[in-house]
Amino acid sequence: MAFDIKLKRVYETPEPGDGQRVLVDRIWPRGVSKQDAALTLWLKDIAPSDELRTWFGHEPARWEEFQRRYRAELDSNDDAVTVLRTLLDKGRVTLLYGAHDEAHNNAVALAGYLRGD
Repeated sequence: MAFDIKLKRVYETPEPGDGQRVLVDRIWPRGVSKQDAALTLWLKDIAPSDELRTWFGHEPARWEEFQRRYRAELDSNDDAVTVLRTLLDKGRVTLLYGAHDEAHNNAVALAGYLRGD
């Protein structure tokens, strides 16, 4: 099944086309109020473990290994993955993240996991 997933930094302005907005970071982003974030859900349990996040450190050279390890964590995190898939069954979901790197972050890896990439 093809899910309708968008990716967006949480610092970007919410738009009507975002659908359900889900923050997928474990830590609340600095300088963003809960009102400005306009979240449907903060699903911090789907974020990478603190150990994995610290190891990765947003180093592009570690990207492939980060994805492999994060997918293994997701495989054993049925509850959080089911919550997200249930939202996706209802329509577009925008995965929100705080990272500066728009190509190498947990939301990108999570979207790939959900799409079966």
